[in-house]
Amino acid sequence: MFSRDLRATLLEYARFPVVALLGPRQSGKTTLARSAFSNYVYTSFEDSRTRELAEEDPEKFLRFNENKFGLIIDEFQNVPKILSHIQLEVDAKKRPGYFVLTGSQNFLMNQAIGQSLAGRVGILTLLPLSINELNENKLAEKTVEDIIFSGFYPRVYEENFPPAQLYPSYIQTYVERDVRQLTNIGDLNAFKKFIKLCAGRIGQIINFSEIGGVCGVSAPTVQRWLSILEASYIIFQLQPYFNNFNKRLIQAPKLYFYDTGLACSLLDIETPEQLMMDRFYGNLFENFIIADFHKQYFNVGKRPPIYFWRDKNGRIEVDCIIDDRKKLFPIEIKSSPSIAVDFFSNLKKWQELVADQPVTVGKSYLVYGGEKTQEWGELGTIGWRDAGKLKDLLPK
Repeated sequence: MFSRDLRATLLEYARFPVVALLGPRQSGKTTLARSAFSNYVYTSFEDSRTRELAEEDPEKFLRFNENKFGLIIDEFQNVPKILSHIQLEVDAKKRPGYFVLTGSQNFLMNQAIGQSLAGRVGILTLLPLSINELNENKLAEKTVEDIIFSGFYPRVYEENFPPAQLYPSYIQTYVERDVRQLTNIGDLNAFKKFIKLCAGRIGQIINFSEIGGVCGVSAPTVQRWLSILEASYIIFQLQPYFNNFNKRLIQAPKLYFYDTGLACSLLDIETPEQLMMDRFYGNLFENFIIADFHKQYFNVGKRPPIYFWRDKNGRIEVDCIIDDRKKLFPIEIKSSPSIAVDFFSNLKKWQELVADQPVTVGKSYLVYGGEKTQEWGELGTIGWRDAGKLKDLLPK
């Protein structure tokens, strides 16, 4: 198995009576949980007989799996009523870290956890492999185009599974299985079309009415469908930063995918060579970097403090703002393998614009498609491989 950056935080969270490890299907949750808690009894609600026992007699299920170490329950959201019985066990027996729950549907699980285990559970998110994990596991000896195209699901690397085969199957399974469980979607073909449309809008401001018009559904339906994709860890919405600023800023979010390999598949990009020439290459590179920033924070148990900045006229835009509560760190992202002076223009304009605002601005950075990390005057430039440790590079 691959070493995962979340492992240390996962072990620390065993101080909670219950640990919930959430994330997309096939991101490595089960492998990580079983490795980190190797003495625990493992059980899965994907197994029909196990699920039936837990549904029919939750108390008997817990007694049957009682042991002195702990219990891992995989895909626990398939039997949501087990949580109230776990709550009783937790309150009665006071065993830190005894229950480790894993699952793949954010919306259903957060709702269930909030009702039954509030104050008793530590929640962590495991996304597919990060840039740093690729480096640590010696999986990054490829071009950036190869990595963006391949995506980050462990199976691609562990089994040398061709991305062109993995991702269409992943989407098909997701639509036919998870979407049906999450909500009642009448027209699955329209929903599949919607997912592809989302891929064609990576890094763009979300226009609910425009997407709905193309799909033939209402703007509220688009919002609901986006929530489903977000709950399943397919996409995320990057919010604009406008705290302490005037109201001349855009307040609609941008759309990104958690995995670029999945996005490439939806865009019908079939090879890394095709990706290099594709009109979406810059968007996918930006997506690649911003998704990795999210992983860096999730892997230490923190909510990503990541935004973008854009005025309503679109004259000044900063791809990424990291707010560490003390300073704002503006970051521009360019896919070019070399640096041009005009790459810094938006950063300099933004610094001038916010000079009289009630915010403290930290160092500005450019992340680009080359590999050399260096200083560029007062600005920092970071090659894409080193961008996997950007959180740690920010001045404290």
